[in-house]
Order: sequence, then C-alpha cells, then structure tokens
Amino acid sequence: MRLFTLCCFLILFEFSSCAQAVSWEEMAPMPEVVSNNAVTQATVGGTPFVFSFAGIDASKDWDGIHLRSYRYDVENDLWEAIYPLPDPNGGKIAAGASTVKNKIYIIGGYHVASNYSEISSDKVHIYDPETDAYLPDGAPVPTPIDDQVQAVWRDSLIYVITGWSNTTNVSDVQIYNPATDTWLQGTPVFENSNWKVFGGSGTIIGDTIYYSGGAKSVGNFPASAFFRKGYINPDNPAEITWEGSIDNGAIGYRMAASDFEGKPVWFGGSDVTYNFDGIAYNGSGGVPPNERISYYDPETGILAPLVQYFVPVMDLRGIGKIASGEYIIAGGMKENQTVTNRTLKVTINEINAVESISFPVVTISPNPASDFISIEKQGEFAVEISDLTGKIVLERKAVGNKINISNLPDGEYVLSIVEKGRTMAVGKFVVVR
Repeated sequence: MRLFTLCCFLILFEFSSCAQAVSWEEMAPMPEVVSNNAVTQATVGGTPFVFSFAGIDASKDWDGIHLRSYRYDVENDLWEAIYPLPDPNGGKIAAGASTVKNKIYIIGGYHVASNYSEISSDKVHIYDPETDAYLPDGAPVPTPIDDQVQAVWRDSLIYVITGWSNTTNVSDVQIYNPATDTWLQGTPVFENSNWKVFGGSGTIIGDTIYYSGGAKSVGNFPASAFFRKGYINPDNPAEITWEGSIDNGAIGYRMAASDFEGKPVWFGGSDVTYNFDGIAYNGSGGVPPNERISYYDPETGILAPLVQYFVPVMDLRGIGKIASGEYIIAGGMKENQTVTNRTLKVTINEINAVESISFPVVTISPNPASDFISIEKQGEFAVEISDLTGKIVLERKAVGNKINISNLPDGEYVLSIVEKGRTMAVGKFVVVR
C-alpha cells in the first residue's frame, strides 16, 4: 500500500508551515478493471462498505459493458463479488447509485448494442447491503435517463437531475421517493444547453443542490463551463428555485461529487468530453484525465481547486463517502484512457484553496450598448451571449469583431468566446436604449 500526501503550498517565504490539506493512498485493488461504474457507500452490520455496480471493462467496447458488481470492506481492505445487477436488458454504463436509509438505489444508465445504438434505461434496481440481495425493482423512471446528476436530500428523496434520454439532454428533475416507490416531477432546470447536460455531477447539502460541469447537447458535445444551484423548498421538495453562472472552475466531465464540512467537492474527471471509449467527441483523440479536486464555498461564492496535483482519474459515476473527510474512488480511467482497478482512499483534512480559476476577460465596447458591440478579438471563433439565467439568447460564428445586438431587449448579458467547443474568455455588457 502506497501513501501519497499533498502539501498545498504556494512559495510564500514568510510562511514556514505546510498544511497537509489532502492525502490519498492506494488500497487493495478491485477484482477487475472497471470504469463508468455506479459507486456509493452503505453499511453492513454497522461497518462501512463501498459498492460498485456494472460498468465497462478494459476493451472499452460495446461487448465489454457488463453488470458485474462488487463490494469493498473498508475495515478489512477487502473486495469481493456480489450478485450482478439484475437488468434483463444486459450490461450498462452511466447509471447512478444512491443510498437512502441503508438501501442502495441504482437508477438509469444506458445499454449499447453491437451497432453502437444506445438505449437509456428506466430501471430502478434496489439492493439491500445487510442481506446481500436485490429487492424487486422500484417504479420505472418516468423519463429514461443516463449520465444524470443524482443526489440525496435528507436521507429520504433521490433527485435525478437533467442527463441524457435516448436522443438528447433533458431538463427534467425527477424525484424518487423510496418510502412510497413513487416519482415526483420537480421544477425543471432551464431549457438551454448551459443547464441541460450529460456527465455532470453534484450533491445536495442541506436544502441546496449544487451541480457542475457536464456536456452540452450541441455540436460535438462541448464541456459546460456553468455552475448551478437549486434551492429546495423543504415544505414542498418538488419546488426548486434555480440559479447559475458561467464559471471556468465548473468545467468537468464525469467527475465524482461529495461534500466536506458543508461544502460540495468534486474529484477527477476530464476537461474534454468523450465517448465511453475515452475518445473525444471533438475529434481530438484520446482524452486525458484532470488532476484536480475542486470545491465550492457557499459563503464566499468561490469555486476553486483544492488541489491541482491529484491522481489523474476520470470516467467516475460516484464515490463512496466512508466517514467525514474520507472517500473511496473505485475504478475509472487513468492516463491514456486506461481502465483501472485502482482503489483510492482520499482524506480531506481542511479546505485550503490553491486559487480561483477564472476566464480571461474580453473587452466589449460600447458598454452600455444599444444596437452593436465590438470585441477585441480576431480570427476564427464563435460567440455565445447568455442572459443572467444562463439562457443562450444569441449564438453565431464571428465575422469580424462587430456583433449586432439590436434584437436583444434591455438588460444585462454575458458574452462568451468559444473556440473548438471550449469557452476561452467572457465579458459582461448591458443593453440600454
């Protein structure tokens, strides 16, 4: 077992101490390499376990997608097989696993046929860790879903937020109540590509949903640089007030999400979106994993890296939180899109931000403006203009640096410069007439 410790240091000579904010160690490997597997935690006889359901093997091909499942005994550092996920439609990836009152609910995912057609799943599988047995499936998901954001509210309701459904991303917020085996329809996210994503990730802390990253369902599925929050009405949990903003720190595809001391935390992922084989949708080839752990501070509104030299890992569909500040990452893809059986135990001791990630600012003039704006940018690029809800109100290829905004109503807007599917710079401007 190898122990890695990261000392988050900036070279500040007036400080001699070095705080060990995050450490990680490799534990016993999983019985096989697996990626895109649904991961969560539960207890067996009061002992913490981490569970992995379904996924894809080293082939990274359609026939390597399976239902094999495993559990990890944290105290004894031991993996063992459990019964495969009972889906009669065969292997699947991109499902979500959530634990409510120590029962595990494995929701959605998608199947890939030999002709590479994909079908989103409406299954709700229920696993009882205490008896090591699957219970009868729950009520089907109203809108079949995969690569969704999935999180638990107050150990009672499972929120299934946006995601891909067969042909496109959806704005649905589907809420499962395990106690009644019923589904509620929550306030949907906004009907635009900043909000509707697949491969996003998030968590619920108190009555607030936080979700970040993911892939837009436009063009070659570019990564989303948009951070969202949803405020749940505790008296009516289906009522959610949404707000969001462009934030470079939000970029991340198939990250794992959890929490630490009231702050949401994201682990790993990639800054470039890709298919299940790890090859980029934008045609650039194999995708590298990022090396970050990031967090959001609700008090300051800062989304920033906690560490930027973490073990490179991506293609995560969940994480096991085994204690306060202790997490298990099981499987995933490492460098060169290699599917791994690595088990990482990550410990967060404190939040020490490295620095906030921010976009370069593009200069917009005049500002305020009425009919046209000019930007300081040359070459080939695209422009997206969003209102303050994140709705894209103008999207076009740039021809010169002058943009007609005469059709925009008065108000505040955010302009993003996009190159090869990635946001490169942003600026704010006001329309006044």
